[in-house]
Amino acid sequence: MSPEPGSRLPAGHSAAPETRRVLKVCGATSPEDIATLAAAGADCVGVWHGVPGGHAELSEERLTGLVAAARATGRLEPVLVTFLADPEALAGLARRTGLRWLQLHAYQPPPVVAALRAALPDAVLVKVLHLRGGSCLERPLIGAYERAGTDLFLLDAATEDGRIGSTGQRLAEPDVLALLPRLSRPFLLAGGITPDSRADYDGVAAHPGFRGIDVDTAARDGGGRFSAPAVTALARAWRTAPSLEESL
Repeated sequence: MSPEPGSRLPAGHSAAPETRRVLKVCGATSPEDIATLAAAGADCVGVWHGVPGGHAELSEERLTGLVAAARATGRLEPVLVTFLADPEALAGLARRTGLRWLQLHAYQPPPVVAALRAALPDAVLVKVLHLRGGSCLERPLIGAYERAGTDLFLLDAATEDGRIGSTGQRLAEPDVLALLPRLSRPFLLAGGITPDSRADYDGVAAHPGFRGIDVDTAARDGGGRFSAPAVTALARAWRTAPSLEESL
């Protein structure tokens, strides 16, 4: 049995109760991105490898450099974001790069999670659950994912044409709330998150399993670069919820 997710803090955070709202920003591709996100108050940074055609896809060499850069900030936890489904290859990648958090962002089945848990007992394993048309596509497998060793779920949108990841599509709060009774693990919320959208998710933010948000586009300026003011605005908006000063 793996430790509770609340016991694994992003780098730079001291031990505290497990309900701090984490701000995870996805898609860093340069040391400058890392520096901007760390200075603006992000907690986790998503680094992409094994996301075919992804706008932030990294070679293993570049991935390794960004993981080291994130670690050097003393506060940013690098999170692998991947569509890969080979647990042996993923475990090897994690060991070579020093990654401790792995986000399975596609439709990897529960046995992949189980194999990763066996290979990386101290890792934080994040499994994305995709909602489309109000329904969770992985709903029948949620229990199996939890038994396999998932630490944290991430709720995100799948488009009608099948796109997943950084779609910018928002989830309707009633759809999210309808899914939450099925979860016994904490979760992050993704899908078109902005500072202004915080008011639309009061019920989600008040849920005891809510651990924070995952963003990409909303953390960028008009030119597509990460923006410190944009990240700070997200942090301020989403860290006004009760218990926000506590930690994952």
